[in-house]
Amino acid sequence: MVRIRRSRARKLRRLVLDVLKPHSPTLPEFATKLSSIPGVGGVNVTLIEIDKDTESLKVTVEGKLNYSIIRSAIEEWGGVVHSVDEVITGSLAGPTTERRSKPRT
Repeated sequence: MVRIRRSRARKLRRLVLDVLKPHSPTLPEFATKLSSIPGVGGVNVTLIEIDKDTESLKVTVEGKLNYSIIRSAIEEWGGVVHSVDEVITGSLAGPTTERRSKPRT
């Protein structure tokens, strides 16, 4: 059995969410509202699809995050989180990439 001490529990650092929302608030307003949530250090909102009444978004949020607060805020603004597509915890800022040397010509 693994025990987790609450004082040492790691915070969420990045969330990538699939969100469906009405046209209002606009994307800039939506991103600005998300960025004003305590602990949120940065927000990236990408429009994936748009129809008559709604917008499908890919929302990336970084900082010291609380998923429940973020989800509740999105719902308060008329949106729905369809899925959580990526989660990063701990001190890792993102996926590491290998450096490749340039081929000789």
